[in-house]
Parts: sequence; C-alpha cells; structure tokens
Amino acid sequence: MKIFKYLVAAALSVATLTGCTDLDETLYDQVGTQNYYNTKMDVIRATFRPFEHAFWSIQSRHVLNELSADQLITPTRDGWWDDGGKWRRLHYHEWNVEDGGDAQTEWNGCFQGIMQANYVIEDLNTLSPEKFGFSQAEFDNLKAQCRVLRAWFYLRLLDAFRNVPLAVSYNDVSLNTETQVEPKKIFDFIESELKETIPLLIEKSSLGSNSTIQGQWTKASAAALLVRLYLNAKVYVGEERYDDCAVIAQKILDGEYGKYAISDRWDAAFDWDNDNCDEVIFGFPADAGYTYWQYQGDTYWWTVPARARYYFNDSKCKAGDHNTKYAASPSYAPNGELLNYQLGMTVQKFRKYPGDVRMKLYRNLGDSRREGMFIYGYLEYKDENGATKRVKAPEVDYELYIRDAVGKFQGLDPNKWLTASTSTLRDGDHNSGWHFAKYPFYSDDDVHQMESDYTEIRLPEVIYSLAECKLRQGKKAEAARLLNSVRRRNYPAENLQEVLYVPEGNAELDMDEMLDEWGREFFAESRRRIDLIRFGKFSSGTWWDKTPDADSHTEIFPIMRSILNANRSLHQNPGYND
Repeated sequence: MKIFKYLVAAALSVATLTGCTDLDETLYDQVGTQNYYNTKMDVIRATFRPFEHAFWSIQSRHVLNELSADQLITPTRDGWWDDGGKWRRLHYHEWNVEDGGDAQTEWNGCFQGIMQANYVIEDLNTLSPEKFGFSQAEFDNLKAQCRVLRAWFYLRLLDAFRNVPLAVSYNDVSLNTETQVEPKKIFDFIESELKETIPLLIEKSSLGSNSTIQGQWTKASAAALLVRLYLNAKVYVGEERYDDCAVIAQKILDGEYGKYAISDRWDAAFDWDNDNCDEVIFGFPADAGYTYWQYQGDTYWWTVPARARYYFNDSKCKAGDHNTKYAASPSYAPNGELLNYQLGMTVQKFRKYPGDVRMKLYRNLGDSRREGMFIYGYLEYKDENGATKRVKAPEVDYELYIRDAVGKFQGLDPNKWLTASTSTLRDGDHNSGWHFAKYPFYSDDDVHQMESDYTEIRLPEVIYSLAECKLRQGKKAEAARLLNSVRRRNYPAENLQEVLYVPEGNAELDMDEMLDEWGREFFAESRRRIDLIRFGKFSSGTWWDKTPDADSHTEIFPIMRSILNANRSLHQNPGYND
C-alpha cells in the first residue's frame, strides 16, 4: 500500500528536522499532545521520531560489542588514540564504573528510545485512525512497529547489562519499575511483544520489493529478533531455547513471514542500492543528504586509513580525513612472525580459505560498484597533475604501508620487520592493522556517494543461527549445507570443493569453525562480543595481547556511576564496585 512507501520518505524527512545528539531532550516540550496531531503527516512524524534516534544509537553498541572482542582494535597511532586508556580498558576488559563513555551512552540511549516509543504508543492509543485517513490495520501497524522498536532497545539492554528496569509507560510512571527486574522478566517481555506484534505487521510479499518498506519493522524482521533472543537465551537467562530458535528461523527461510533471498554478492546488502536487496530484512534508510549515522558516526566512519579520501577521490565527504580508530586485530608479531591464537587473527581467518573475494584490496570500480573489503599495503592515487602518489600519514611524514601487525613501522621498507616479538595497543602507528570498508566509500563523481542504508538484520543471520542450532543438535551435514548456501558466493567456482563444508566440499565443520565463520560473515557488524560469550570464549579466551579475565563478571557491563547517582534505587551489576 502506498502509505508504507510514504512512511519511509517521511522518516527520512524527520531526520533533517530532529537531531539525536542532545541526550537530555524532552519530547514535545512545546506542544501538547492534544494540539500536536492535526494531520496524517503529524502522526507519521511522531511515529518515526524514535526510529531516527534508534539509528543514531547504533554507535555505542558497535563500540561495546566490537572493541571488547577479538576482531577489532584501536591502537595508538603516532601518539593518538590512547584517550586516557579508555580503549585499552575496553580491549583488556578492565572497564570500571567511572568510565562513562559508550556503556553510559548505551544505557541512556536505549532508555531514551524506549520512552520515545512509549510516548508514541500511548498517544496513538488515544487517536482515531479514521480522523487521520488511516485504516485500522495501518494504524495497528504503526503501533506495532513502535512496540517492536521498544523490544529491540530492550534486547540491547538485556545483552549489555542484563539487569535493567522495565519501563512501559511515558505518562503513568506507576507502571514502570524504579529498580532493575530479573533478566527473565525482560526476556519474557521482549518475547511476548514480538509474538503479539508479528500478526499486526506488514509482510514483504515479493522479491525485489524491499525499497517500499525499508526502515519499517515487518513480520520477518520482528521474527528475526526472536531468533536473536532465542539463540542467546542460555546466556541471558540460563535457559536453552535453541529448538525455538530453529523453529522461527526455519519459518523465515520457508517464507512464512515474507519473501527474502541470499544475494549473489557479499556486498549487496551494504551497497548504495541495498534498499532493493532481498537479503536485507531490516535496515535504517540513509542518504548523504539526510541521515547516515553508520558513516558520519562511530560505526564505520573511522574504519579507513587517515587521509583515505585521496585514495577514494573524495573531497566532498572527506572520508578518512581524520585520525583513524578501528583496525583488524593483527595476525603477525612486529618481527614478522605469524601469531598462533585460536581467537583474533582476523585476516588469517579469512585467508584460511583460498580465493575469498572479500580479501581483494578495496577499490572503487566506477558505475557505483566496488570490490574488496580490506585496505592494506600502499594506497596509490593520481594527484591533480596526474602524477602517481601514495597516501601519507597525517602527523609524521611517511608513506603508509598498512600491515597485518601492530608496531611503529613508519617508513620501514615493506620487506623488513621490527626486532620486537610482542606488541600492545600502545605500540602502533598508522601502518598498524588492516583497515576495512564494509560499506562503500565512493568518489566525488559517483552520484551514489554515501547512499547506503544501514543494514541491521540480513538473511544470513537467520541462516547462521539455524546452522548453529543444527550443529548443537549434532546435525552437522544440515548445518554445513545452510552455511554453504551463503559461503559459496565468496569464492571462485574452482575453489568450492576446497572451501565448502562436508558433505558438499572438503572443509570440516565443528563448533570452533562455526565461531570462526560467524566472525568472517559478520565481521564488524556489532555482534562479535555476544558470539564469543555464547561460545564460552569472551572472558576465558586469549587473543593477540589479551589474556583471560579473572572471572566472567565482565560478560556484562557495569552501571556507570552517574547513572547510579541519578537513580538511587538502582543496584550495581555483580562483580563491580558501587
């Protein structure tokens, strides 16, 4: 129905009118509810206000879930990026209640989104759909979407903190808890909200029709949140729900909640036209002229080398024209010796299977297409006079030669290595760690520069979740076939026998390999921490310079001091000082 396409456009327009950087904002503080809703557009704008906030909020989740895990690091670079040790504390699991930062932003940002959703839900409950030109089904859909968004926020809180208050009303605070409830109550709330709303949501009825509903919660995307919830139930509440996870995942794959399909390109779900990609189950609409938080915020903007804009031929958005934050965890010691860890060693995990197209050096091909995901070695470009140049570091005058190692290499010949056999986060420079571009950074002359929507849920997550459930059930062949249905697109035909899992190929699948494959397919997609926890590796594992934690209390984050001070009814999470 046309209304739903209209909603997406409205969501984008709202993004230009309301920002999300003010964490102390008060909703509708100038206009009362009874005076605010006068037109259909008023209803639409109010409904999609929490969605813009949700898009903005992905940044803190990304930092917490990736920098605390084994695949991404933030090394110092010629003296930059130590920031009082905050990134080191994330890396070494040494955070504390005084840190504030992203753990505090995640708590505040999620609860702000929850209360925004509560406000809209309660407002819509007082309005008549006919008055604004909606059918009852369309109006129920709007309310259901806000409920799913609220459940999405609560799932993030459950994942990060486990023990959180339950707030279901903006207007009647007596319905909310002052202190935390047990995780099972949050789990049950999320589960019931998703189950109740699925019948009220729209369904993607055909392939190639995603663009008309991008940015909206659908039957399939709500069901996919159930898959996330059930897959991690043992972690969240101590109850295995793998069977339930498998049932819902299979229903999604069978098309019971809408029509989706795996793309034949790994990057299709991240490219400028991913609003038409049938692999995307839920995405936040983005555009350089409106909102693109995955680019302009802390999610993917700082993943490319400093001064990468010269390599990209980008003077408009100036991607990489800054000091770079993220890199892949190293596979080599600074003396050139290959490390030997089960975890981390990101690039080597990709190299395990030959021919992986994601391993190509990232470059723009023209006509709004690119190849490769990683950025490494020398980065050559043509200057304004047509001369071939190499990208240089921003603070010290040396040409970048980006290595799969952390050290102070600076202008060292690529064929040479340092003498040190070990390194830490504090030992880096701008050559330390391969960079990556999961979303494309197109050039100035590309009309689709910075146009990619942000993909929150894609079909491979459902497939991999089902495969893991099958593997835990001892059904290795079924798990292998599921994984192979996605993996085969990443390798040339002549390599498939070697890279596909048995029985379709020769590669062996076990639980360690399952974890590695989660890391390859969902590299830098804000989920690595929970995967490590579910496999029992987060607090006990070793990677690069990270040693095991003293115990498992670091599997959830503390409630920050400022939050405890603001609400004396809250209590600190176990293992942390009040």
